[in-house]
Amino acid sequence: MTGVRTRTLDCGGGMPAFLAAPDDGAKAPAVIVVHERYGLVRHTCDLAERFARDGFVAIAPDLYFKHPDQHALHRGDAGCDVSDPDALIALGSAIDALNAVPQVDRSRLAIMGICQTGRLPLVVAASHPISAALVWYGAAQPREWAVNSKYPRPLDEIIAAVNCPVLGMFGETDHLISIEDIRRLRDCLERHGKSYNVHVYRDAPHGWLNDTMPGRYRPAQAEAAWATQRAFLQQVLAPGYDRSTRMQYYTADIAVDYDFARNVRHE
Repeated sequence: MTGVRTRTLDCGGGMPAFLAAPDDGAKAPAVIVVHERYGLVRHTCDLAERFARDGFVAIAPDLYFKHPDQHALHRGDAGCDVSDPDALIALGSAIDALNAVPQVDRSRLAIMGICQTGRLPLVVAASHPISAALVWYGAAQPREWAVNSKYPRPLDEIIAAVNCPVLGMFGETDHLISIEDIRRLRDCLERHGKSYNVHVYRDAPHGWLNDTMPGRYRPAQAEAAWATQRAFLQQVLAPGYDRSTRMQYYTADIAVDYDFARNVRHE
């Protein structure tokens, strides 16, 4: 297993970020890990370190660093959010910070968004050249399709402009995102001719990757999904990857008597 070096840095404008990198110093692909609704917490840093052990330079910027009560935010007792345009600026700063790291292979960049930030890899991919968009149980709620000051560009238009393969990871028992919501996202990706790899995992509630929340965490599903993500990235970041080939995969493990109304929030 690859050793890891970590440090914190400033992406500009006062936005801090956690950086994790393989300790061998060799050129490596990069990934931006965008935190979920709790801000930059230990779980997000753990994911960055896990990416580094897999051979990536990973940066986790704190998009919510301006929130006045960080402790309440990290506990989930307060909320924070940024608009797509503001997030695009912040993530542009994170990309600039990554590009200043000599170890980074600038031609191979993936972005991971989780839950509330799940749409952001798509938002960036519609405006900047990246290699892969990793969407974990986000970008599929009905509210994501609305057009307002927070989401000024329609999601359908964003997806139409995405120019990289998309990985989608979802849970069958998610209380926020229904199977129909996931299919709507999948259908939009297909309608616009995008390469996608979308998976629905059985008995996985919202937040099932987060091992700091025992009620939500599903270790078997999380490990299987991480292995699938690793294989996906190995494929699409390979030097010889043929971008003229369209790959479209949808796999779903769903109970015969699935009923979204029965899905509940887990802590």
